[in-house]
Amino acid sequence: MNILVTGATGLIGDHLCRFLYNKHQVSILTRNVPKAQQQFRNRVNCLNSLDKIDFNQIDVVINLAGEPIAEKRWTDNQKQLIRQSRFNITQAIVEKIDKAQTPPHTFISGSAIGYYGRQNNDVTIDEKHDKPYDEFSHRLCKQWEDLAMSAHSPSTRVCILRTGIVLSQHGGALKKMLLPFKLGLGGKLANGKQMMSWIHIDDMVHIILFLLKHNEINGVFNATAPTPVSNDNFTQALGIALRRPTFLPMPEKALKLLFGEMSELLIYGQAVIPKRLQQSGYRFRFSSISEAFSNLLVRDS
Repeated sequence: MNILVTGATGLIGDHLCRFLYNKHQVSILTRNVPKAQQQFRNRVNCLNSLDKIDFNQIDVVINLAGEPIAEKRWTDNQKQLIRQSRFNITQAIVEKIDKAQTPPHTFISGSAIGYYGRQNNDVTIDEKHDKPYDEFSHRLCKQWEDLAMSAHSPSTRVCILRTGIVLSQHGGALKKMLLPFKLGLGGKLANGKQMMSWIHIDDMVHIILFLLKHNEINGVFNATAPTPVSNDNFTQALGIALRRPTFLPMPEKALKLLFGEMSELLIYGQAVIPKRLQQSGYRFRFSSISEAFSNLLVRDS
């Protein structure tokens, strides 16, 4: 297949493209062509504009682009950057698909479990959950998803991935945690009761590959492991895997002081399960947090 990937140089995109380019023709949209060519060793076609891509020749678009949501404080300017980095590229892709005479048959677009907003810890969330908490993360994901879904037609199916916390030794949340935990400075965040819906990077990539193979399914999918855990249990499991103590908690007040409104992502959570993926036949490689840490930290050692 001829596949276009946006956000290819990011955590998920990088891992995904290294699977795809062995069997498919892969083009990526990037602002830094020389850097991307070096990153993928010239195994992908690197382009810096959608106008250089003939959507009549593309079979699949995988849209993973977007400013990281948890990297900086949510100032008004940062919120606008987060929005526009998602909305602009998604809208542009939709317009290209709409104008194509033989459009891509599949459009897979990113989203996040932030769509649901903060939820009670004892509530299990699947794709049918219809009571999201109205806050920035929900409004961001809803508009992002609505834009992507507008590409749906008899010629193009749309799949939305509401992704949880992606665990990888090469980046993301886990990599940031490793140094303080290895130094024995790790601990729970706030009261530790907030639920964390996570996914191993290998499952994240194989979910996308699964969707590519199964043309009969479409719509929204939760890309999370089937066993969400509390922050306290997550912390303990990581400490056990690293053989380090985890008795230095970060109080809620300190999180709010350090990160402002963005601290809500750390203080609150939701127990999200991948019901539609499991019903569709996807089998997770890593269903327990201890298995995930064992695999990733062995790689890291």
